[in-house]
Amino acid sequence: MKYTTLPHTNIKISKICLGTMTWGNQNTEDEGHAQLDYALDRGVNFIDTAEMYPVPASPETQGTTSRIIGTWLKKTGNRDKVVLASKIAGRPSDYTAHIRTTGLTGNSIEEAINAELKRLQTDYIDLYQIHWPERDTNTFSVRDYKQNPDDAWEDNFNEVLHTFEAQIKMGKIRHIGISNEKAWGAMRFLEESKTNSLPRMKTIQNAYSLINRVFEGDMAEIAIRENLGLLAYSPMAFGVLSGKYIKGTAADDARLKLFPRFARYSSEPSTEAAKRYLKIAEANNMTLAQMSLAFVTQQPFVSSNIIGATNLEQLKENIGSINVTLSDEVKKQINAVHSEIPNPAC
Repeated sequence: MKYTTLPHTNIKISKICLGTMTWGNQNTEDEGHAQLDYALDRGVNFIDTAEMYPVPASPETQGTTSRIIGTWLKKTGNRDKVVLASKIAGRPSDYTAHIRTTGLTGNSIEEAINAELKRLQTDYIDLYQIHWPERDTNTFSVRDYKQNPDDAWEDNFNEVLHTFEAQIKMGKIRHIGISNEKAWGAMRFLEESKTNSLPRMKTIQNAYSLINRVFEGDMAEIAIRENLGLLAYSPMAFGVLSGKYIKGTAADDARLKLFPRFARYSSEPSTEAAKRYLKIAEANNMTLAQMSLAFVTQQPFVSSNIIGATNLEQLKENIGSINVTLSDEVKKQINAVHSEIPNPAC
């Protein structure tokens, strides 16, 4: 395994992070524990979850993923061997109304942290992130920002950071980060921290893959200049970049077969781009999955690459991508496809 440090800290994290959002839905508790055992044995020490997991979110399953991690921590006593990251749901929506409807108020943040600590069976969370901005940012499947005149959000960056500061002082969380955030929100948080001597956002967890490289714009400059490390999620684009849907080898329990509404990576341009990337991978004796993951991991603004799997074979292949190094020629071929089909899924 390869390692780096969580930005602006001395915490060592693996360049591969174990994503967990299928546990409690597509994966059982035993399967989640097996993945944790396998990943830790191969040097993965960074685990990401969220209060709303598993996905798809529902009142019946909410929090199950973290409870599975918690029972593993209790059973193994491995808390000191892992770096735990979790997330609080951002703005209230129909999708998360079963969790809370109050937004990021001081009380809601404190209650969310306390509940997550109980599920995880731990005294502290290493990295606590805001899952989505509260303001309307047109996050999924909208290429450009469009102002929503009905967005009633009011600037609360200062209040949120003060609340996190109190939780840090109590020892419940160690560091904070953002997720699904845009350039304006990232810089507002950083400026608020600097101006008022408040806790600093250390990471940003956004989607990033061969078919969604929008982070390489303004966000990449912020990440590098401010050392706001990207925790890249969906590097496999819901499995599209494994090649299994192109080849027709996807199992009946594959994510997009179970949940076809998650179609943001399944457009015709996305499929065409994936086909071209598959040819590049096969011509260079790689699987598409390992080429896709290596591409993400090796970007200078990526602190860790969040992989996910529903079985140990997938997990083995995904973790093994850490040993794949893309040549300049392969990167040139990848960029040629990107030039012809730029960001088909974003």
